[in-house]
Amino acid sequence: MPSFRLTVAALAAFAFCGAPLSASAQSFSDTQRGDIETIVHNYLLAHPEVLEEAMAELNKRQAAADAAKHEATITQNADTIFNSPRGVVLGNKDGDVTFVEFFDYNCGYCKRAMADMLDLMKADSKLKVVLKEFPVLSQGSVEAAQVAVAVRMQDPTGKKYLDFHQKLLGGRGPADKARALAVAKDVGLDMAKLEKDMASPEAKATIEENFKLAEDMGMNGTPSYVIGKQIVVGAVGLDGLKEKIGIARCGKATC
Repeated sequence: MPSFRLTVAALAAFAFCGAPLSASAQSFSDTQRGDIETIVHNYLLAHPEVLEEAMAELNKRQAAADAAKHEATITQNADTIFNSPRGVVLGNKDGDVTFVEFFDYNCGYCKRAMADMLDLMKADSKLKVVLKEFPVLSQGSVEAAQVAVAVRMQDPTGKKYLDFHQKLLGGRGPADKARALAVAKDVGLDMAKLEKDMASPEAKATIEENFKLAEDMGMNGTPSYVIGKQIVVGAVGLDGLKEKIGIARCGKATC
């Protein structure tokens, strides 16, 4: 009976997933094909859990394929993702795991995820954090990102950038040029230089670089992360991020 169940389960999986029949299966007569379909139909009615097993296996294989694709994409773009001078580097610059976040200043989920990033930096002394502006939501987001890039250009240490980042992302109301400039002034930046840097080719190139990276990695929303060889899309919460960092640190799918 186990071999019969396996055969029927395999046929059910093919039928359920819409896979094409092999050449030998295509050689069945209409009567034989009808008999097989009846057997599969009756078996599935009696054992519907087979569909769950087939779907679980399909999801497992898809997840493995996605992970392999992500790893290849990250490897191809690793230097730009992790070491581009256009990223804002926080935490331990020589950390053993690099945590890259793509964010939008008008993203509500990013506002909540900021607390996760700060908690991770505080708790994990070996973590390198890289922030990349990814303004996908509005023109105001683009304007705020342009100001943020100019802040980074003026503050290579990242200290004032982090202050700016927390106040703009953590503040109330939509982010745009006016609000971002007000925050920049509040944290003590040179406003004349800031305005000049905002209009520079470097500011434009930074945002274009971030968009190209996101596109290559299939990111279409914020927050999105690259953690080791993993791409994470969406606000997965502090525990979810810790898990991904742990996987990156041990170098295995499960640690």
